[in-house]
Amino acid sequence: MLDADMSRQDASNAPSPRDAGEPSAMTNAAEPLKLVIVGHVDHGKSTLVGRLLFETGALTEEKLAKLKAVSEKRGQAMEWAFLLDSFQAERDQGVTIDVSRIHFQTARRPYVVIDAPGHVEFLKNMVTGAADAEAALLMVDASEGLKEQTRRHAYLLRLLGVGQVAVVVTKMDLVGYDQARFEAIARDIEAYLAELGLRPNVILPISAREGANISEASAAMAWHRGPTVLEALDGFAPRPAPAFRPLRLPVQDVYKFDDRRIIAGTIAAGSLRQGDTLLFSPSGKTARVQTIETWSAPPKVEAHVNEAVGVTLDRQIFVERGEVASHLEDAPILTNVFRARIFWLDDAPLAVGDVVKIRINTTDAEARVQAIERVIDTESLAGGGAEQVKRNEVAEIVLRARSMLALDEARQSPETGRFVMSRNFRIVGGGVISMEGYPDQRASVTVRSSNLTATESDVDRDLRWRRNGHRGLVVWLTGLSGAGKSTVARETERKLFNKGLNVYVLDGDNVRGGLNANLGFSPEDRTENIRRVGEVAALFADAGVIVLASFISPYRTDRDRARQAAGDAFHEVYVKADLSICETRDPKGLYKKARAGEILEFTGVSAPYEAPEAPECEVDTGRQTPEESAEQLVAYIEQAAALKA
Repeated sequence: MLDADMSRQDASNAPSPRDAGEPSAMTNAAEPLKLVIVGHVDHGKSTLVGRLLFETGALTEEKLAKLKAVSEKRGQAMEWAFLLDSFQAERDQGVTIDVSRIHFQTARRPYVVIDAPGHVEFLKNMVTGAADAEAALLMVDASEGLKEQTRRHAYLLRLLGVGQVAVVVTKMDLVGYDQARFEAIARDIEAYLAELGLRPNVILPISAREGANISEASAAMAWHRGPTVLEALDGFAPRPAPAFRPLRLPVQDVYKFDDRRIIAGTIAAGSLRQGDTLLFSPSGKTARVQTIETWSAPPKVEAHVNEAVGVTLDRQIFVERGEVASHLEDAPILTNVFRARIFWLDDAPLAVGDVVKIRINTTDAEARVQAIERVIDTESLAGGGAEQVKRNEVAEIVLRARSMLALDEARQSPETGRFVMSRNFRIVGGGVISMEGYPDQRASVTVRSSNLTATESDVDRDLRWRRNGHRGLVVWLTGLSGAGKSTVARETERKLFNKGLNVYVLDGDNVRGGLNANLGFSPEDRTENIRRVGEVAALFADAGVIVLASFISPYRTDRDRARQAAGDAFHEVYVKADLSICETRDPKGLYKKARAGEILEFTGVSAPYEAPEAPECEVDTGRQTPEESAEQLVAYIEQAAALKA
């Protein structure tokens, strides 16, 4: 940041950027609007910011004279960019390599302007700057037009959730203030942003060096009827305050003072009052707020967003760094798998199967790349499945953590819906969280029953198994719709029954009509459907029955939960068939309806399917007939169900 910048800057050669716009000089009581300025390298970002400081009166005569002297010393005309390009390397190369935060104000409100670097090698700094922005100025050089890095920056704005964008076509003086040139660039920009789902607030022509259309309309571009840059800035709406969002208090640390345990953290969203009942996630522990402590001040009755506080509770519970405190209502999502839109910054590519450390708020966890669904070409916005993400690429991936995480979707809570990735203690990427197609697992892992006492039957499972002459099993058939699960299960049931084995099929036909009749097909309902079936199947197996559970069961976590319920009686069978084959076996026309958008969240089309990683048995119905598949499964089950001597 600028404090660090100042330690490197030669104060005798250039005015201080921090001094250029000192926040203490502001008299406007409004909250500053956070604005990021992005674009291709050398498209005039720093020049524009320097000019904005001059036009808004943020420069003293002394600083202006110093800037003029620096420019003359280097044999250049007034170079406004020197206000920001405070590193010697930047002045020599004409490249901004750090993020500067500059304060100024208009008649309407104050601003914090983030001048982000445009060069591809400094993309990490651009992302750092844009992550906190409420609005953006996207710079385009009139003589060069839309460049690759401009496209990449625009995509990253969308990825980071910056929806308010004004496009500034600068250096119009270099093209003779040509209206036709401006309109051609404006059409290209508007079309590209539309593909991203972004609609620019305004596209306007300027010359930052000459001050044209910065604070006053330029006579050289009388054909432009739109706003000036300052008017465009004042047209941005501030982001809704996180104070009105549900409470999120990531636990930073726990301190012991005397006999008190103080849980410390900074409120990321919402507000907190003494007496509130807090839920800590992912542990699920609850307690009531006894006091709200602040440093070197008396206890408070309430605290609000961005306040660093310490909380004592009415009872001692074990809470550690990384937990997230919330109210009982509007708690964060609990999951160990989520989708993410990421940008990758490391020289070594990110590949499927790689394990990275992720940080979400104060939580550090290891996560494995389960899938790379799309690597985005920022030129064409085309994308497809890939095995790796290379440096400076953006992608949509699926991450699976080793434990439950408490998190929010970025679209719901930008402050808590972002994360960074690291390798060997180096930040190598970051992104935003999406749960599209995946369930909130809180309901599945929350135990609500109480005052229960387990009792053991006098007839244990070994006795039941010996009477039946075989072990009880949960044979879990998973695969896409149309893979042939039910066909294989029914044929296998018939063959095993004819051999004298106690066998029964559980599938959607006999479960969703009764036990699970109250469930739909949302991700959460799918999870609950499989949870119930898994528990029932485990009871069947305990009673000595071979259960053939035939369910799409798209989420690996749900199948793992069913495995945990049945223990060593659980056997996962992957009924494998390519999606193209499944679509040809579509007697009910479900795939066709899903492709037409008539069925939402359809597995394999608009909802994810996580294939087993290491199933006990794999039946390839794409290559085998149902009879052959059933014979293979019967042979496997007979061996698995055989009683040991």
